Amino acid sequence: MELEALADELGRLLLHLGHQVTTAESCTGGGIAEAITRVAGSSAWFEAGYVTYSNAQKTRQLGVPGDLLEQVGAVSREVVEAMARGARAASGAHFAVAVSGIAGPGGGTPHKPVGTVWLAWAAGERVFSERHLFPGDRQAVRRATVRVALQGLIELARGEKALQG
Repeated sequence: MELEALADELGRLLLHLGHQVTTAESCTGGGIAEAITRVAGSSAWFEAGYVTYSNAQKTRQLGVPGDLLEQVGAVSREVVEAMARGARAASGAHFAVAVSGIAGPGGGTPHKPVGTVWLAWAAGERVFSERHLFPGDRQAVRRATVRVALQGLIELARGEKALQG
């Protein structure tokens, strides 16, 4: 219910602003878009969702440079910021959120343990990003990522995220 309430609040804000949002998701596998589209009438403010689980799709669908993925890895500030910019450009939406992380149970390293998630939000040409280390199992990490992604979009739509950028 919490995710639906966040998505509903986001929708009200975007309707008021006359803007749309897009999502670029890796570790959440479309969970942010799913939470948004649970809200009746979301077609008025949700433009498109990109599930780019593989690096090849991050490049193909969102224009993330392949050499950037090789240099810093998919779970990085640079890549999620490129994903957010690419989703905005591809969809034409004013706002975007992008996520890439290690939900587990495997795949973690000492530098990027399980639960590491990078999120980026874009509004126009401005992009903001954050790194989180979420506790719990795969489901908990994915759910926390969706929650923080929606909360960040709400802050961005309210003009609050700009203060952190």
